Amino acid sequence: MDELPPRSPRGEEPPEGQDGPPAQRVPVFNLPSGILIVLVGLGIIYAVQSLLLSGAAAEWLAVTFGFSPLRYVHPLSEQGYEWFWTPVTYSLLHGSIEHLAFNGLWLAAFGTPVLRRIGNLRFVIFWIASAAAGALVHAGFNWGQPTIMIGASGVVSGLMGAACRFAFGTSGRTLQHHVGFQPPLLSIGAALSLRTVRVFILAWFAGNLAIALGLPLFGELAGTIAWDAHIGGFLFGFLLFAPFDPTPARNRSF
Repeated sequence: MDELPPRSPRGEEPPEGQDGPPAQRVPVFNLPSGILIVLVGLGIIYAVQSLLLSGAAAEWLAVTFGFSPLRYVHPLSEQGYEWFWTPVTYSLLHGSIEHLAFNGLWLAAFGTPVLRRIGNLRFVIFWIASAAAGALVHAGFNWGQPTIMIGASGVVSGLMGAACRFAFGTSGRTLQHHVGFQPPLLSIGAALSLRTVRVFILAWFAGNLAIALGLPLFGELAGTIAWDAHIGGFLFGFLLFAPFDPTPARNRSF
């Protein structure tokens, strides 16, 4: 049996001249490349909006690629094709650097475990679907209104809902994602049986309910937050994450 190099009683490095195990390097930014690309892309889009475009051009960009419920009360044949792409493209635009930073922070936190689990292609499809789900619910609550919705918070909410299905341990603590290990996908009932998941969901819905009621939790920004798109995205991610999950069925908890 191979012998390990001698170490000092304090667990320090081996004596000089003897090789020890290679030191493990911990990356400064432990984010998947796909998440980094998304964050950089959102930043570039916002920089073009705020720094390169004129006021009129920036307004055109928001109207052309932002989501408006007003489009769907008119015959689709009598308008352009914005009704087709805006339920997704609105998620790529942001109204301020604070808006972008807030969504980017939560995107990094919840998008990372989801992307690592389902891969880049499924992540893109999930983004499109959760954005559309947020837009659908927003349109239902604001039917025919001439408002323009922008921001990735509907998608971020979808990622939060998806993470509730696998990213919390049965002991109530978040699971450590070791290399090569994926926790089982929980059924909806099994996820709701976890106290941590229930508390997280209740707190999340309470915050969005407060926004809907106009409570001043977020100052002047509360009236501009699309809480209904958050709910649409979250419900989509929590209820419909299973078809996106490539984890073998034997590793699922039903």
